[in-house]
Amino acid sequence: MFDLQGFGGSLAAGTWITIKVAGLSLLLAAGLGLMAALAKLSHSRVLRGLATVYTTIIRGVPDLVLMLLIFFGLQIAVNKLAAALGFSYIDVDPFTSGVATIGFIFGAYMAETFRGAILSVPPGQLEAARAFGMPPAKLTARILLPQMARYALPGFGNNWLVLLKATALVSIIGLDDVVRRAALAAGSTHQPFTFYLAAAIVYLALTTISTMLLGWLERRANVGTSRGAA
Repeated sequence: MFDLQGFGGSLAAGTWITIKVAGLSLLLAAGLGLMAALAKLSHSRVLRGLATVYTTIIRGVPDLVLMLLIFFGLQIAVNKLAAALGFSYIDVDPFTSGVATIGFIFGAYMAETFRGAILSVPPGQLEAARAFGMPPAKLTARILLPQMARYALPGFGNNWLVLLKATALVSIIGLDDVVRRAALAAGSTHQPFTFYLAAAIVYLALTTISTMLLGWLERRANVGTSRGAA
Protein backbone atom coordinates (compact mmCIF):
# COMPACT_ATOMS: atom_id res chain seq x y z
CA MET A 1 0.00 0.00 0.00
CA PHE A 2 1.43 3.37 -1.00
CA ASP A 3 2.12 6.02 1.64
CA LEU A 4 -0.19 9.07 1.52
CA GLN A 5 2.05 10.90 4.01
CA GLY A 6 -0.83 12.29 6.04
CA PHE A 7 -2.89 13.48 3.06
CA GLY A 8 -5.45 10.67 3.33
CA GLY A 9 -7.95 12.87 5.16
CA SER A 10 -7.55 15.61 2.56
CA LEU A 11 -8.22 13.17 -0.27
CA ALA A 12 -11.26 11.82 1.57
CA ALA A 13 -12.64 15.36 1.93
CA GLY A 14 -12.01 15.95 -1.77
CA THR A 15 -13.80 12.73 -2.61
CA TRP A 16 -16.87 13.86 -0.69
CA ILE A 17 -16.88 17.15 -2.64
CA THR A 18 -16.60 15.18 -5.90
CA ILE A 19 -19.60 13.05 -4.91
CA LYS A 20 -21.67 16.12 -4.03
CA VAL A 21 -20.80 17.87 -7.30
CA ALA A 22 -21.66 14.74 -9.28
CA GLY A 23 -24.95 14.14 -7.47
CA LEU A 24 -26.24 17.71 -7.76
CA SER A 25 -25.06 17.94 -11.36
CA LEU A 26 -26.98 14.76 -12.16
CA LEU A 27 -30.18 16.21 -10.73
CA LEU A 28 -29.75 19.40 -12.76
CA ALA A 29 -28.85 17.46 -15.90
CA ALA A 30 -31.88 15.19 -15.54
CA GLY A 31 -34.20 18.16 -15.15
CA LEU A 32 -32.74 20.05 -18.10
CA GLY A 33 -32.62 16.88 -20.17
CA LEU A 34 -36.27 16.05 -19.59
CA MET A 35 -37.33 19.60 -20.46
CA ALA A 36 -35.19 19.61 -23.61
CA ALA A 37 -36.50 16.19 -24.65
CA LEU A 38 -40.11 17.30 -24.28
CA ALA A 39 -39.27 20.50 -26.16
CA LYS A 40 -37.79 18.51 -29.04
CA LEU A 41 -40.96 16.41 -29.24
CA SER A 42 -43.37 19.32 -28.89
CA HIS A 43 -45.46 20.81 -31.67
CA SER A 44 -43.90 24.24 -31.05
CA ARG A 45 -41.30 25.19 -33.62
CA VAL A 46 -39.78 27.68 -31.17
CA LEU A 47 -39.31 25.07 -28.44
CA ARG A 48 -37.87 22.56 -30.89
CA GLY A 49 -35.49 25.20 -32.20
CA LEU A 50 -34.30 26.24 -28.73
CA ALA A 51 -33.70 22.62 -27.70
CA THR A 52 -31.80 21.94 -30.92
CA VAL A 53 -29.58 24.99 -30.44
CA TYR A 54 -28.88 23.90 -26.85
CA THR A 55 -27.83 20.36 -27.77
CA THR A 56 -25.85 21.57 -30.80
CA ILE A 57 -23.80 24.04 -28.75
CA ILE A 58 -22.98 21.42 -26.13
CA ARG A 59 -21.88 18.90 -28.76
CA GLY A 60 -19.76 21.46 -30.58
CA VAL A 61 -17.84 23.10 -27.71
CA PRO A 62 -15.31 21.21 -25.54
CA ASP A 63 -16.32 20.66 -21.92
CA LEU A 64 -13.22 22.44 -20.65
CA VAL A 65 -14.02 25.57 -22.64
CA LEU A 66 -17.63 25.50 -21.43
CA MET A 67 -16.42 25.16 -17.86
CA LEU A 68 -14.34 28.31 -18.16
CA LEU A 69 -17.00 30.23 -20.09
CA ILE A 70 -19.73 29.46 -17.56
CA PHE A 71 -17.47 30.05 -14.56
CA PHE A 72 -16.49 33.54 -15.70
CA GLY A 73 -19.72 34.28 -17.59
CA LEU A 74 -21.94 33.35 -14.66
CA GLN A 75 -19.90 35.63 -12.41
CA ILE A 76 -20.34 38.53 -14.84
CA ALA A 77 -24.06 37.91 -15.43
CA VAL A 78 -24.91 37.58 -11.74
CA ASN A 79 -23.09 40.77 -10.81
CA LYS A 80 -24.59 42.76 -13.66
CA LEU A 81 -28.01 41.71 -12.44
CA ALA A 82 -27.04 42.47 -8.84
CA ALA A 83 -25.80 45.93 -9.81
CA ALA A 84 -29.03 46.64 -11.71
CA LEU A 85 -31.03 45.66 -8.61
CA GLY A 86 -28.83 47.72 -6.31
CA PHE A 87 -27.00 44.87 -4.61
CA SER A 88 -23.28 44.71 -3.89
CA TYR A 89 -20.79 42.36 -5.54
CA ILE A 90 -21.73 38.68 -5.38
CA ASP A 91 -19.05 36.03 -5.51
CA VAL A 92 -20.18 32.92 -7.39
CA ASP A 93 -18.21 30.12 -5.76
CA PRO A 94 -16.53 27.33 -7.75
CA PHE A 95 -18.90 24.71 -6.33
CA THR A 96 -21.97 26.45 -7.74
CA SER A 97 -20.23 27.12 -11.05
CA GLY A 98 -19.04 23.53 -11.29
CA VAL A 99 -22.48 22.07 -10.64
CA ALA A 100 -24.11 24.52 -13.07
CA THR A 101 -21.60 23.77 -15.81
CA ILE A 102 -21.63 19.99 -15.56
CA GLY A 103 -25.41 19.92 -15.19
CA PHE A 104 -25.79 22.19 -18.21
CA ILE A 105 -23.43 20.07 -20.32
CA PHE A 106 -24.93 16.72 -19.48
CA GLY A 107 -28.48 18.02 -19.73
CA ALA A 108 -27.95 17.99 -23.49
CA TYR A 109 -26.88 14.36 -23.50
CA MET A 110 -29.72 13.42 -21.18
CA ALA A 111 -32.11 15.12 -23.60
CA GLU A 112 -31.23 12.67 -26.35
CA THR A 113 -31.48 9.75 -23.93
CA PHE A 114 -34.92 10.82 -22.72
CA ARG A 115 -36.15 11.66 -26.20
CA GLY A 116 -35.30 8.18 -27.43
CA ALA A 117 -36.90 6.64 -24.35
CA ILE A 118 -40.12 8.61 -24.83
CA LEU A 119 -40.31 7.51 -28.46
CA SER A 120 -39.86 3.88 -27.31
CA VAL A 121 -43.04 3.94 -25.20
CA PRO A 122 -45.78 2.10 -27.15
CA PRO A 123 -48.01 4.84 -28.60
CA GLY A 124 -51.08 2.62 -28.27
CA GLN A 125 -50.94 2.93 -24.48
CA LEU A 126 -50.87 6.72 -24.66
CA GLU A 127 -53.74 6.74 -27.15
CA ALA A 128 -55.77 4.44 -24.92
CA ALA A 129 -55.22 6.74 -21.94
CA ARG A 130 -56.33 9.73 -23.97
CA ALA A 131 -59.41 7.80 -25.16
CA PHE A 132 -60.37 7.21 -21.52
CA GLY A 133 -60.12 10.96 -20.94
CA MET A 134 -56.99 10.90 -18.78
CA PRO A 135 -55.64 14.45 -18.30
CA PRO A 136 -52.20 15.14 -19.85
CA ALA A 137 -50.51 15.61 -16.47
CA LYS A 138 -51.83 12.30 -15.13
CA LEU A 139 -51.01 10.54 -18.42
CA THR A 140 -47.43 11.77 -18.18
CA ALA A 141 -47.02 10.86 -14.50
CA ARG A 142 -48.70 7.44 -14.58
CA ILE A 143 -47.96 6.07 -18.04
CA LEU A 144 -45.29 7.98 -19.91
CA LEU A 145 -42.65 8.62 -17.23
CA PRO A 146 -42.64 5.16 -15.56
CA GLN A 147 -42.21 3.38 -18.89
CA MET A 148 -39.82 5.97 -20.23
CA ALA A 149 -37.62 5.46 -17.17
CA ARG A 150 -37.14 1.78 -18.02
CA TYR A 151 -36.11 2.55 -21.58
CA ALA A 152 -33.90 5.46 -20.50
CA LEU A 153 -32.04 3.64 -17.73
CA PRO A 154 -29.14 2.20 -19.81
CA GLY A 155 -28.38 5.56 -21.46
CA PHE A 156 -28.94 7.39 -18.19
CA GLY A 157 -26.41 5.11 -16.52
CA ASN A 158 -23.82 5.69 -19.21
CA ASN A 159 -24.28 9.45 -18.92
CA TRP A 160 -23.90 9.21 -15.13
CA LEU A 161 -20.60 7.35 -15.44
CA VAL A 162 -19.23 9.92 -17.89
CA LEU A 163 -20.55 12.79 -15.75
CA LEU A 164 -18.87 11.32 -12.67
CA LYS A 165 -15.48 11.32 -14.40
CA ALA A 166 -16.10 14.78 -15.86
CA THR A 167 -16.24 16.24 -12.35
CA ALA A 168 -12.43 16.26 -12.51
CA LEU A 169 -12.83 19.44 -14.60
CA VAL A 170 -13.92 21.44 -11.55
CA SER A 171 -10.36 21.35 -10.28
CA ILE A 172 -9.37 23.93 -12.91
CA ILE A 173 -11.69 26.56 -11.39
CA GLY A 174 -10.27 26.11 -7.90
CA LEU A 175 -12.73 23.70 -6.32
CA ASP A 176 -11.04 21.40 -3.82
CA ASP A 177 -12.27 18.14 -5.28
CA VAL A 178 -10.24 14.93 -5.13
CA VAL A 179 -8.18 15.88 -8.20
CA ARG A 180 -7.17 19.28 -6.83
CA ARG A 181 -6.41 17.77 -3.42
CA ALA A 182 -4.23 15.19 -5.15
CA ALA A 183 -2.44 17.94 -7.09
CA LEU A 184 -1.76 19.92 -3.91
CA ALA A 185 -0.47 16.82 -2.14
CA ALA A 186 1.70 15.96 -5.12
CA GLY A 187 3.18 19.45 -5.10
CA SER A 188 3.95 19.27 -1.40
CA THR A 189 5.56 15.82 -1.47
CA HIS A 190 6.98 15.81 -5.03
CA GLN A 191 5.30 12.45 -5.58
CA PRO A 192 2.76 13.10 -8.32
CA PHE A 193 2.41 9.45 -9.34
CA THR A 194 1.34 8.38 -5.85
CA PHE A 195 -1.39 10.96 -5.44
CA TYR A 196 -2.73 10.94 -8.98
CA LEU A 197 -2.87 7.16 -8.71
CA ALA A 198 -4.84 7.57 -5.48
CA ALA A 199 -7.27 9.90 -7.29
CA ALA A 200 -7.60 7.38 -10.11
CA ILE A 201 -8.43 4.64 -7.61
CA VAL A 202 -11.12 6.85 -6.05
CA TYR A 203 -12.77 7.36 -9.44
CA LEU A 204 -12.45 3.66 -10.24
CA ALA A 205 -14.13 2.77 -6.95
CA LEU A 206 -16.97 5.24 -7.52
CA THR A 207 -17.61 4.05 -11.08
CA THR A 208 -17.46 0.39 -10.03
CA ILE A 209 -20.03 0.93 -7.28
CA SER A 210 -22.18 2.91 -9.71
CA THR A 211 -21.98 0.17 -12.34
CA MET A 212 -23.09 -2.45 -9.82
CA LEU A 213 -25.99 -0.29 -8.64
CA LEU A 214 -27.06 0.51 -12.20
CA GLY A 215 -26.99 -3.16 -13.10
CA TRP A 216 -29.26 -3.93 -10.14
CA LEU A 217 -31.65 -1.13 -11.14
CA GLU A 218 -31.82 -2.40 -14.72
CA ARG A 219 -32.62 -5.91 -13.55
CA ARG A 220 -35.35 -4.56 -11.27
CA ALA A 221 -36.77 -2.35 -14.03
CA ASN A 222 -36.96 -5.27 -16.46
CA VAL A 223 -38.61 -7.76 -14.13
CA GLY A 224 -41.49 -9.36 -16.00
CA THR A 225 -40.23 -8.36 -19.44
CA SER A 226 -38.57 -10.63 -21.98
CA ARG A 227 -35.31 -8.76 -21.44
CA GLY A 228 -35.50 -9.20 -17.67
CA ALA A 229 -36.28 -12.89 -18.04
CA ALA A 230 -33.30 -13.37 -20.29
